[in-house]
Amino acid sequence: MVSTMLVRGTALGAVLVSLVAGPVQAGQAAEGSSQPPERTAAALAAPDRAALREALRATLRNGAPGAIARVQDGNTVHTVAEGVADRSTGRAITAADRFRIGSVTKTFSAAVLLQLVDEGRLRLDAPVDEYLPGAVDRRITVRHVLSHRSGLYDYTNQLFARTVSGFEAVRNKIFSYRQLLDLSLAEPLTGRPGGPYAYSNANFVVAGMLIEKLTGNSVADEYRSRIITPLKLTDTFYVHPATTLPGRHTRGYLRNDTGSSPYVDSTRQTASWAQSAGAIISSARDLNTFLSALLRGKLTSAAALTEMRRWTPVNSTQKYGLGLRRRDLSCGVSVYGHTGAVQGYYTYAYTSGDGKRSVTAVTNTSNNTTVLNTLPRTLEAAFCGAAAARSAQWSAAPAEREDIAPDRP
Repeated sequence: MVSTMLVRGTALGAVLVSLVAGPVQAGQAAEGSSQPPERTAAALAAPDRAALREALRATLRNGAPGAIARVQDGNTVHTVAEGVADRSTGRAITAADRFRIGSVTKTFSAAVLLQLVDEGRLRLDAPVDEYLPGAVDRRITVRHVLSHRSGLYDYTNQLFARTVSGFEAVRNKIFSYRQLLDLSLAEPLTGRPGGPYAYSNANFVVAGMLIEKLTGNSVADEYRSRIITPLKLTDTFYVHPATTLPGRHTRGYLRNDTGSSPYVDSTRQTASWAQSAGAIISSARDLNTFLSALLRGKLTSAAALTEMRRWTPVNSTQKYGLGLRRRDLSCGVSVYGHTGAVQGYYTYAYTSGDGKRSVTAVTNTSNNTTVLNTLPRTLEAAFCGAAAARSAQWSAAPAEREDIAPDRP
């Protein structure tokens, strides 16, 4: 773990004053304004390994070939693995296997942009047009993009209106950022910029464009130099447009829309439709390390992290900040991270408010709403302990929605 904050730039003092003094926009709340004091990891109930295992087994009963969970609780690590990583060979899945993390990539992208804010190279409330002239509606700000409040249409609703055929049409295709954004702009805005939360992968296409424009480097280089190398994330890669996962990994299996035909092995793909919105490859260990570092303030200034934790309501148990989700669990604990869905993989990666307890749970299937709605049980088991994990309260939470084609019926 790094011992100092990894923030660059010489104009940091002025930027911090600007961040702290900035107004809270309509529909947003600063961290701590409407919730009880954060419980530290030491005050949490012990993780319930039996409940973790039962949650993973439930995903297998509902169609997942394999599932893993890894809890990092200070110096103690709990790992659970069930099922197979490869349906052809029968190789058992392990908590060390690499996988496609899907939209957890968005938190990496947001962290890079907030570092650029710390360096004085980007302003959250500036129009995107200031940095990418003519790219999007001039009313859309950087903050709107990172909080899914831009109104940009999610092009994945059309790309993956039919899950398997849509995937096969783009499996080996290479898109430019401009092509992906044009797919979004071909449709009208879904709402006014700065309005309510409306999840759209197009927002983090814009995020990738901003990273590359402001730094003059690829997102791969920026992820590597700013996050992957400093945190020693040895299982984390951005290989786009290559189609293979390096090293030992679990294969991914995509179910069709009816669930009646054999799974499609979706492991090999460019993930070019996602890029800075969802194309990183990682492991449970690395995601635990990344989120812990982020919430401990190792990657950005305290002021930037406060901005990241200004919340827009999603539903009764979830809020969204800047590339960061907050989930309120049945035991009153709030956890922070992101979900990920990419063809063949679901990921839940979250950490406590002090970053000292983290969990990553993964299944190697997607397009399965029952499996998707089972994974939140791993969070209850990891952060709320035995009593909450056995409770039925989690089932009353709003249904989960995939990060791919979120508006598809």
